[in-house]
Amino acid sequence: MRKEWPLWEVFIRSQQGLNHRHVGSLHAPDAETAVRNARDVYTRRKEGVSIWVVPSAAITASTPSDKGPLFDPAEDKVYRHPTFYDIPDDVGHM
Repeated sequence: MRKEWPLWEVFIRSQQGLNHRHVGSLHAPDAETAVRNARDVYTRRKEGVSIWVVPSAAITASTPSDKGPLFDPAEDKVYRHPTFYDIPDDVGHM
């Protein structure tokens, strides 16, 4: 029986971006091959400066039904909201 290669999630940081963005998935036998394949598939026009690949099996995500219990406690901590701070215009991206 033929074994399928693991699935990898691909994240690319664009030349203008400050963070990586999920762009898609691909199958590859190992991380090195996944990076090379991601470069070939997702950065054909040299739009990326960095590539991350993560095994899909290593990602744990919340479910939409957990939205209330997961995010509601943050409302109790108003000091975490940036409404109390004045940020100077010359700071730029923050």
